[in-house]
Amino acid sequence: MNFTEQDVLKALSHVDDPDLHKDLVTLNMVRDIVVNGNALSFSVYLTTPACPLKDMIKNACLTAISHFIGDHVVVNINMTADVTADKKTNAALPNVRNIIAVGSGKGGVGKSTIAAALATTLSKMGANVGILDADIYGPSIPILFGVQNHQIEMEVVEGRELMKPVMAGEIKLFSIGFLSNPNEAVVWRGPMISKALQQFITGVNWGQLDYLIIDLPPGTGDIQLTLAQTLPISGAVIVTTPQNVAIADARKACAMFNMQPINIPILGIVENMSYFIPEDAPDKKYFIFGKGGAQQLAEQFKSQVLGSLPISVELMNDSDQGKMYTTAALENFTEIAQQLARQLAINNSLN
Repeated sequence: MNFTEQDVLKALSHVDDPDLHKDLVTLNMVRDIVVNGNALSFSVYLTTPACPLKDMIKNACLTAISHFIGDHVVVNINMTADVTADKKTNAALPNVRNIIAVGSGKGGVGKSTIAAALATTLSKMGANVGILDADIYGPSIPILFGVQNHQIEMEVVEGRELMKPVMAGEIKLFSIGFLSNPNEAVVWRGPMISKALQQFITGVNWGQLDYLIIDLPPGTGDIQLTLAQTLPISGAVIVTTPQNVAIADARKACAMFNMQPINIPILGIVENMSYFIPEDAPDKKYFIFGKGGAQQLAEQFKSQVLGSLPISVELMNDSDQGKMYTTAALENFTEIAQQLARQLAINNSLN
């Protein structure tokens, strides 16, 4: 039985994207169709390479082809991605599709580690990722990736002299840590910080990025306001621990992102150090810092808990040794990164 490209499109028009609630053909997610006798190949361009529904969508496509065309068709589907972009105007970084701020109400909750781990996980899933370390007073990103001794180089791009980001695996990094003496404190007032951040944004050759993750300092001060006013931030991730004092400060961070005219959507809450599992007793789980705080926070701000992470000695040691990009301790971040990318794609479809 012969069939055509139009038959394929008609069959796949019965397959919906579960999040966007439209069919794949209408969303222009089906491309590169090739019909050769009984052999069929095509590509499905998902909204993110971190799509948690990839296998579900692929199986639905196979079922649709079998049902509407026939089970004699030999199907080869290339599941790839064309990352959706935030539709807000981005004159400062026109080649960056999405900007994600990772913040916390207080220090010591693992915010920088979470930002670095999310960036690494998204990168290994196939996304083009960069990290801007905006924690001017306490930059951690160079240490986490083991590049703290790197010297910044310059390059000319379209007649402009720009700073080259530092590469950690496939991730582009930039931090004040590359420009300052690690043994000296950065003692700057607000205007100096704002000027430095502007330089990090427009004076770095970020190139094409699917996701630029900004590691914010803790709290709700000048740096957060400067970035909110300078960049069209697509959404924020709030990092907290379960204990009440951390939740109280995280609540203030959430309230800041909800303020007008900042109005940055909260993509989700990550609860770090949620529990501890001893190596010699893997069936036991100890909630050292309390329980349920992140869920209460998510409900208050109509968001979601992206994930709850255990205390990981392996991740702590690898981070301290600058092995973030190569550590094997990121298995807990896969679902968090998928849910983050998924929520961002949903938000982009609504804008």
